[in-house]
Amino acid sequence: MDLIIKPTEACNFKCSFCSSTAIDPDNAGLLDLDYIYKFLKRYPDTETIIVNGGDPLMIDPKYYWDLIDHLDEHGYKSSISFTSNLWPFLVKPEKWKKLFNHERMGVCTSFQYGGGRLKGDFSEFTEEDFWKCSDAMLEHCGYRPDFIAVIVEENYDNAIKNVELAKKMGVVCKLNYAFASGVQDTTLQLSKIYELYVKIEEMGLGDWEYNTVQMRNRLNGNATTCPQNRFCDSGIRAFNPGGDYYSCGSFADEMDYPISFKEEVEEHGETQLPLTMDPNIQSMKMACYTCPMFEICNGCKKTIRDHKRQGIVEQHCKHMKTLAPRILKINGKDASSVTPYVDESDQNKISVAQI
Repeated sequence: MDLIIKPTEACNFKCSFCSSTAIDPDNAGLLDLDYIYKFLKRYPDTETIIVNGGDPLMIDPKYYWDLIDHLDEHGYKSSISFTSNLWPFLVKPEKWKKLFNHERMGVCTSFQYGGGRLKGDFSEFTEEDFWKCSDAMLEHCGYRPDFIAVIVEENYDNAIKNVELAKKMGVVCKLNYAFASGVQDTTLQLSKIYELYVKIEEMGLGDWEYNTVQMRNRLNGNATTCPQNRFCDSGIRAFNPGGDYYSCGSFADEMDYPISFKEEVEEHGETQLPLTMDPNIQSMKMACYTCPMFEICNGCKKTIRDHKRQGIVEQHCKHMKTLAPRILKINGKDASSVTPYVDESDQNKISVAQI
């Protein structure tokens, strides 16, 4: 089991694609550590505590030291993984250096060319800024962190530049497509991000882009992670600052499909998992079940719902059919198994009320 926590929604950046803005509008909430302690008692073999935001560096580091003390005291083996823009670390590294160098800690960051990545004064977070943050991590922690790039329509044409930068830095970039959450009200069509992954592989850059490697793994039947894991209900949980509890970090951004924390954790009950129970988010359309791209197109239930809500399932499917032979070739599979595109627009209509 992994646990995603959002200790706070406070952030020093003002990114236009942020998915978390609906959770806590006044940014005043702070996740009570007691929720995490109860969770760990229920799931003592939790592998990773993934810390998102907001930005994790907007609260006092004592919060994380208290968590580490609890892990040590109870003999838990959990590691802690931060995703931060690292600007507070650049400004005041002595505040965070000891924590970041702790054996339990790992740090990931974020950058992309274009697409509304803005600092608190609404100025652009530039490549020069990013290098400064990376250099600070190298100086004080001995490594450059991997980074996430959120791809939207506005920065789509620059996406591969992020991977080229990752190769230059000697790190791995993860190109994530934007979900429709928070101030980002539209998702990037899934087939468009896969067109990028195919290009990245064909350019010989695959080893520097995380989701391209995941694409290989998925079609070869190997374990994968978000957003290519249909069974996230069974292996991940998420807390928002107020303590509300989910089995998907992206649905948590929308405060949708909650789980009863009391039933599952405090009473150790057998909770019905809402993402598994809802038939409307199991596949883009019925024809998916006979398509070799099933695992690719239906790996994320948030993506399925976004595409259905926006009415872009058929558009995605038609484009994906043109990419499928190239994707299968990358994975050493027979492209002749790709079925012709079938328009199921009538059968696929689904109302917002249903989802």
